[in-house]
Amino acid sequence: MMTSQFLWYIPNTVQPGHRGDDTTSGWGSIEYSTELARTAEAHGWGGALLGTGWGRPDTFTVATALAARTTTFKPLIAVRPGYWQPANFASAAATLDQLSRGRVLVNSVSGLDTPAAYGDTTVEPAARYARTQEFLHLVRRLWTEENVTFHGEHFQVTGSTVSPRPYVTAERAQPTLYFGGASEAAERVSAAEADVQLFWGEPLDGIAERIARLKELSEQVGRRHVPLEYGLRITTVVRDTTEEAWRTAEEKVAKLAADAGEIDTWMGNRKTAVGQRRLLDLTERGEVLDTCLYTAPGRFGGGGAATTWLVGSPDDVAAALNAFRALGITHFVLSDTPYKEETRRIGDQLLRRLREA
Repeated sequence: MMTSQFLWYIPNTVQPGHRGDDTTSGWGSIEYSTELARTAEAHGWGGALLGTGWGRPDTFTVATALAARTTTFKPLIAVRPGYWQPANFASAAATLDQLSRGRVLVNSVSGLDTPAAYGDTTVEPAARYARTQEFLHLVRRLWTEENVTFHGEHFQVTGSTVSPRPYVTAERAQPTLYFGGASEAAERVSAAEADVQLFWGEPLDGIAERIARLKELSEQVGRRHVPLEYGLRITTVVRDTTEEAWRTAEEKVAKLAADAGEIDTWMGNRKTAVGQRRLLDLTERGEVLDTCLYTAPGRFGGGGAATTWLVGSPDDVAAALNAFRALGITHFVLSDTPYKEETRRIGDQLLRRLREA
């Protein structure tokens, strides 16, 4: 079994109640964010994905603060081309990577946010993915080359040298570049320029199909880097017993249904995204797929990584995740709420089983 990376999730918001979290105060403060990061660090997680979105705290700033207040915690920093220019980002990320001794991870996000709010005019999907590919290509070059000159459709630099360079470790020479997306345009970006393609919680057959397609695309686009790796971003509802876990999951979904109603009343245009649509369509195949993939949350307010959940005892969920590992998944970003409590529970109960596999 290949070495795996296990990360948690910190939502990075000033508003309480994210995905049902019951903490009422502290969101957006350095004290509470640090508490979440240190809890992850203390309970076996390699780091955490930091959520992004206009109107939230700036993700890179939060990542910098958390890196300074932790020892091993790796922030997976969600960034948007268009919000960042590649040369500015390459310099900032390399500096933080040096200061944190190689702990920076990067998640490039192409999905629509509120681009007009920060002056971004690129909204068409084809243009956004083409821009992301240029962004990742240029950031890589700026991290590894001197006097970089690049004149693309979306970005240009002339004679650009980033200093300092990223911190080199035995495991990697630069921050790992994660990317997600299920459309053909998105998968071509991953095949060409990403280090890790992140999937949401699809059944095993869907993930196997996508991995096979990405391997073919890597050859088609003439990938110049080491082989693409694969990751899974999913919600995990873990309790001491199978019965308790399902009872908890069903109670959570009942509350979602009471609060949000059917998905058509709240999701709007987001349901047209290819990756989101793939998850929502799973409800037609059944409420529980594979061994414990729960599709009901997507009907009542679960979106993105919270659309489908893995539900069960620590042994149940470990077995399900190991089935994904057998397909070639080596990066995992897990979460459940309440965040602080579940950081401990899932870290203590699940990670040991996964690391012993």
